[in-house]
Amino acid sequence: MSKHSRSLLRGLGLVCALALGATACGSDDDSGAQKQVGATDLRTALKNGGTVTVWAWEPTLKQVAADFEKKYPKVDIKLVNAGTNNDQYKALQNAIAAKKGVPDVAQIEYYALSQYALTKSVTDLKAYGADKLAGSYSPGPWNSVQAGDGIYGLPMDSGPMALFYNKKVFDTYGIAVPTTWDEYVDAARKLHKADPKAYITSDVGDAGLTTSLLWQAGSHPYKVDGTEVGVDFGDAGARKYTETWQKLIDEKLVSPVSGWSDDWYKGLGDGTIATLPTGAWMPANFVSGVKGAAGDWRAAPLPQWTKGAGAAAENGGSSLALPELGKNKELAYAFVEYANSGAGVQTRIKNGAFPATTKDLNDKAFLDTEFAYFGGQKANKVFADAAKAVPADWSYLPYQVYANSVFNDTVGKAYVSDTKLADGLKAWQDASAKYGREQGFTVEK
Repeated sequence: MSKHSRSLLRGLGLVCALALGATACGSDDDSGAQKQVGATDLRTALKNGGTVTVWAWEPTLKQVAADFEKKYPKVDIKLVNAGTNNDQYKALQNAIAAKKGVPDVAQIEYYALSQYALTKSVTDLKAYGADKLAGSYSPGPWNSVQAGDGIYGLPMDSGPMALFYNKKVFDTYGIAVPTTWDEYVDAARKLHKADPKAYITSDVGDAGLTTSLLWQAGSHPYKVDGTEVGVDFGDAGARKYTETWQKLIDEKLVSPVSGWSDDWYKGLGDGTIATLPTGAWMPANFVSGVKGAAGDWRAAPLPQWTKGAGAAAENGGSSLALPELGKNKELAYAFVEYANSGAGVQTRIKNGAFPATTKDLNDKAFLDTEFAYFGGQKANKVFADAAKAVPADWSYLPYQVYANSVFNDTVGKAYVSDTKLADGLKAWQDASAKYGREQGFTVEK
């Protein structure tokens, strides 16, 4: 291995050496040839049985695992909650480094998957026929599980974005549902003038929301080609976002309440936080966390950066991947395919998950589902339309987990100081580029 191959992704403990043109970690077999696994192999594995250890925090998998075990009595699905997102990633990275205790299946969010793919820490599923499922998923999630020529997970769910809004509040103050972000700013002004305690939304700086809005605006801040990356928040799409969102910050039109806090739930319930631009997975959280506002809220298409456009974006979502050091690969893949492409999808939908599968997104029963919480609205139609309108050309950095961890130290300053949002993004760009170079990436900008 050359000296250029010895850099480590130290910051988050992803300790496999970067592969600058060669496999660096994972399997000890560096031949480059993948054994093709057919349907017969999967059926044989299911017949023989065994144990599959699955690390995941997503609650609907519990029923999926139980159903799978019932269908295949010789299979034992050991479902382990090793923590949510970053906590699990640290545990997974430690297990990979030690080459001990690595699960057979791991839930990995879309934004984090590429770093595992780059270091060959997860298995390319093309050998199992995953490429034949390309037409089964909506474009955003399917694009997110690919890296180079490989497919490193199957989409578990998706988060096409919508604008959730408090219809009761909007009706009270005669505010029309905004169709553009400029109209959204106008609505924010009108609402806050009518009730100084009410805000159009809450935002104290969130990497996920920011990247999603950039995605929708047509920005392409990240370019990735193996270990060659580009980071640039200065394109036209990014300027659309910063120029508009800066108005909300400057005029103090967004609530300074942190998302998912008790005050945040209270604001959603009492009308002082009037909208929420987020993923289609949100309805279950309204039902469980904002019970008192049942009937007040509705879902609408995300406002557009250009009047008349129809672009959406993804916010959140996960894949199920096979760590390269895991065992029982055929059995593990059979479970992943069942959960994310087979009968398990319907089970998860019934328990509140939002699918990434086009078949289910187009299913009449799914589209006609009435949400009692949203006053009987058939909200899945809004979400399904958004899923089809997500540009498929978005990329995350292969060290996005680190990049997101320094968001508050850079962009976050725009919410608590005189720092402008554009300057905060430039600082985030510089910090992300600096880290990439330190880890051995070639960074264009």
